[in-house]
Amino acid sequence: MNRQVRYLTSLMLAIYLVPVRAAFCQQLTEFPKREFRGIWVATVVNIDWPSAPGLNPETQKQELIRLLDNHQRAGINAILLQIRPSADALYAKSREPWSRFLTGKQGQAPQPFYDPLSYAIDEAHKRGMELHAWLNPYRATFDLNPANISSDHVTRTHPEWFFIYGGRKLFNPGLPAVREYIVNVVMDVVRNYDIDGIHFDDYFYPYPERGKPLSDEVTYQLYGKNFHNIDDWRRNNVDQLIETLADSIHAVKKYIKFGVSPFGIWDNKKQHPDGSESSGFSGYRQLYADARKWMQQGWVDYINPQIYFPFSNRSAAFDKLTDWWSANTYGHHLYIGQALYRAEERSDGWNDRRQIPNQLRYLRQNNRIQGSVFFSSKSLMNNFAGLRDSLQYGFYKYKALPPAMNWLDSIAPTPPSNLRASITGKHAITLTWTIPGPAADGDMAYGFVVYRFMDGEPLNLQKAENILNIGYDGQYTQFTDNSLMANHSYIYVVTAIDRIKNESEPSSPLQIILR
Repeated sequence: MNRQVRYLTSLMLAIYLVPVRAAFCQQLTEFPKREFRGIWVATVVNIDWPSAPGLNPETQKQELIRLLDNHQRAGINAILLQIRPSADALYAKSREPWSRFLTGKQGQAPQPFYDPLSYAIDEAHKRGMELHAWLNPYRATFDLNPANISSDHVTRTHPEWFFIYGGRKLFNPGLPAVREYIVNVVMDVVRNYDIDGIHFDDYFYPYPERGKPLSDEVTYQLYGKNFHNIDDWRRNNVDQLIETLADSIHAVKKYIKFGVSPFGIWDNKKQHPDGSESSGFSGYRQLYADARKWMQQGWVDYINPQIYFPFSNRSAAFDKLTDWWSANTYGHHLYIGQALYRAEERSDGWNDRRQIPNQLRYLRQNNRIQGSVFFSSKSLMNNFAGLRDSLQYGFYKYKALPPAMNWLDSIAPTPPSNLRASITGKHAITLTWTIPGPAADGDMAYGFVVYRFMDGEPLNLQKAENILNIGYDGQYTQFTDNSLMANHSYIYVVTAIDRIKNESEPSSPLQIILR
């Protein structure tokens, strides 16, 4: 085997660059290499970010950086950022007014000006995290105070599109003009921003209040003639929005993931033969959200049910609901929504601090579940019940790629080439490589994964422990490893990833020996 040897006497170190021929092992390990590790960052009423309305942009940026850094250390690889809490915007390229939760007054732009969504995308990607734009589709106001509504808000320009329920104005989902408007709002974000996903939460038709019917009877008479009852018509209204968005999003950018986070119970077996062993509130029956159908039809790329219950809940046990959802994925992804905010409660099973860790262990035993999303950011940053520590030093100790979606793209990128190294510090080397050419489908590499192995260790690319870095930048062509020890031998390989996180074959291995 040819060896190329360089001696850098000024550092009293020698570095051996050794091309290695090796068989790559593909066995699975305890720590998954692919796992969706998401966190909801809520902006409505300033739950998570920014901490208060009207803060100056520099303070907002500093808060966001602290938030992202904290979550990166905890092992989070996907940020679900709420950018449209109530027919308003925390982003510049919008047909709707700026959110008062950002600037303190609806319609008022940040001063000095910046685009929070563009900033968040850039900073998340720098940290190897996806950014999913979270929009609330139907909530138009958070209250009925006219002082909180700008003159150009859609509730003023199209008052006929709304009904009032629960002290808020809500879009009427039965109106075709409403569906068209919401699709256009979402597509503004898809076209104008480098997001990784579009995300909806559980607010479709409003959560019902006892004795207060919805005021959409007139709309039903106009548009529901082909339906036997108003419930089926309402579900179809939401179905149409979901289907149209799925087609529209993927027609413009095939790699953008479309996901929904429904209520944890689709329907109960007592009311529906295909339902779960539960006896609680039903998303299908009360919110008119037929999330199971959306998976059956392939309209959503992932479903993210909010299973905010402990194992011991008699009406909605975590394990029973999780098992039901995992049996109804129809080949698409399932990420479980988990309630970090409940971790310090003292009732209904939450008094056991092992509740969330045990839930995570349960999820990892089911190969039809690809990850978790936690509500919410503040709970994780505040280390409720020690859960941030549990993630950082336990469950998420090693980096992981988000799971790939082969129905969106199954073509792997071309591997990088010309892997080289140079000494850049007493215990540091810098790797460089060449950007590969386009894949078979014409896609260029979106990022790279750097692996490190000890000499003699199997080159197992499925072993998460060996991932040093994940970079989401197609122009990122170097990485510095500053944790090397003298008189040790290391082997490196680099792979390319695309927007869906398909991974290339590895580069030729490179062995480094420090003396």
